[in-house]
Amino acid sequence: MKLLVCICVLLITGVLVARGQDDTFSMPDLVQGAQQWAQENLDTNVLNLLPRVDDPQAQQFLRELQKRYQGDYVVDLAGLRDTAHTVELLLDSSDDTRPYASWLKAQTDYLDVADEIRVRIPAPGVETNLPPKPVPNPPPQMEREIWIKKVANRPWPPSAKELVPVLKPVFTAQKVPSELVWLAEVESSFNREALSPVGAAGLFQLMPDTAKRFGLSLWPRDQRYQAEPSATASAQYLRYLYNHFQDWRLALAAYNAGEGTVQKLLKRFKTHSYDDIAPHLPAETQMYVPRIEAVLHQREGVDIEKLSTSKNEPAPDGTQTD
Repeated sequence: MKLLVCICVLLITGVLVARGQDDTFSMPDLVQGAQQWAQENLDTNVLNLLPRVDDPQAQQFLRELQKRYQGDYVVDLAGLRDTAHTVELLLDSSDDTRPYASWLKAQTDYLDVADEIRVRIPAPGVETNLPPKPVPNPPPQMEREIWIKKVANRPWPPSAKELVPVLKPVFTAQKVPSELVWLAEVESSFNREALSPVGAAGLFQLMPDTAKRFGLSLWPRDQRYQAEPSATASAQYLRYLYNHFQDWRLALAAYNAGEGTVQKLLKRFKTHSYDDIAPHLPAETQMYVPRIEAVLHQREGVDIEKLSTSKNEPAPDGTQTD
């Protein structure tokens, strides 16, 4: 990163010389200018270079996990369950890749639940001379019941006791139900160092472009790894999504899968209901939403339909609620 600062300083100095500007600039001025220029102009992929995973088994696992997360069928994730622990240990053995291990640790519940669904829903019979049929996705209510059972009696993540009291007021200040601070348990197990293979980072696993969209700085210090700034951006994004979809399940699905994915499915199936599109969402998102519901029920004793939210408040992007 220091090398990148030096390069930016040289670039800006070169630009000033080329433009014939005679003003004298101190080194702090140049460094500050370089930092601002990099933040505004450099691609987020350059600003957030991911640690390199050298182990072939870990590389293959992470690629396959991301592929199946974006796939159509939840049960396809079950096949990765037995390998996940081994890969987590491999990633945790290096300082460079330990953030991946922190992220993967928060993902293992998905693989366990996918395996339980595989057991509950028998594979369709294979007809002669026809390709095997995929195991259908479970109905949303079944997933909710499985997730409630999965997280029941689970202790708080270690950092949650410190962070929840601090971050709840941040969500409240953004006109978002404070209970949604538990999104961080699902995203990262409240580990602020967590980093996904696709570049989502921090307690709330914000992607670089989303972080910048809601005012976080990525360079020279990535604010996604700071508890309160990342909570503010996450709450603002949730508020924006709720204003748009007017439904917390849809807002959470969009937080995970993207606004466009959810909007296209609502349009395709001519509906405003999460349950109507749930079986057609990416496999990860199909489990992400009921997992959050279960965590909210366990930690706060609240159902997602009963989350309160302030009406008619301007969203962070300036839009107005209905």
